[in-house]
Amino acid sequence: MTIEPTDVGEPTLTIDELAARAGVTVRTVRFYGTKGLLPPPEIGPRRVGHYGQEHLARLALIEELQQQGMTLAAIERYVQQLPTDLSVRDLAIHRAVVASWAPDTVETVTRQELERRAGRALGDDDIERLGAMNVVRHEDGSYRVDLGLLRLGVRLLDVPLSQDAILSARKVLIEHSRAAAHELSQLFRGEVSERAAQDVKSLSAHMQPIVMQALLTTFQRSLKEELHEWLTDSEEGGSA
Repeated sequence: MTIEPTDVGEPTLTIDELAARAGVTVRTVRFYGTKGLLPPPEIGPRRVGHYGQEHLARLALIEELQQQGMTLAAIERYVQQLPTDLSVRDLAIHRAVVASWAPDTVETVTRQELERRAGRALGDDDIERLGAMNVVRHEDGSYRVDLGLLRLGVRLLDVPLSQDAILSARKVLIEHSRAAAHELSQLFRGEVSERAAQDVKSLSAHMQPIVMQALLTTFQRSLKEELHEWLTDSEEGGSA
């Protein structure tokens, strides 16, 4: 089951509709609400609660965390640490990052199965662009697909950027993420140099989601600041 929030809009879903869209039970929705994993609904006429895209996005994130083997208590801690002003898009990004914790999964599938996994029809140009992003590779009538990157790659198909710009952005992200990973690895290595191998594996398992969330939050804030400065400079240049 995959939940794909669309636009934000006003909350219009009843709890039954929300549960059906998310593939969970009404009881589960209510339970998550009592645990603080979902914000309360907006109360409309006749005291009927209305839910929206944020609730769907949060349910999708919870589902992804569960698929990674996190307990309910761990999910509660994770959600409590998230910024309170996250948008539906921000929640979707967090979900994508959580999915990246999973081991690399590459499968060979048919064109029909590839489109089912992608959640949409794919033209030959789309396949070519996904291939350029190292998401899909065409081999003798079948397709080798990196399932961890497929959803992100499909979303990039709709981004109004040239293929060269996307690939350049990918190169920048890979280079800087590797540099950050190397420095963090050196830092942690100094801390665990005297520990047993099992302790090192345990530390790695605990630190990975924490570091990923810290990097994501820091990057989001830095990107917002850069975009704000860019827009400010553009407005000042236009009024000069």
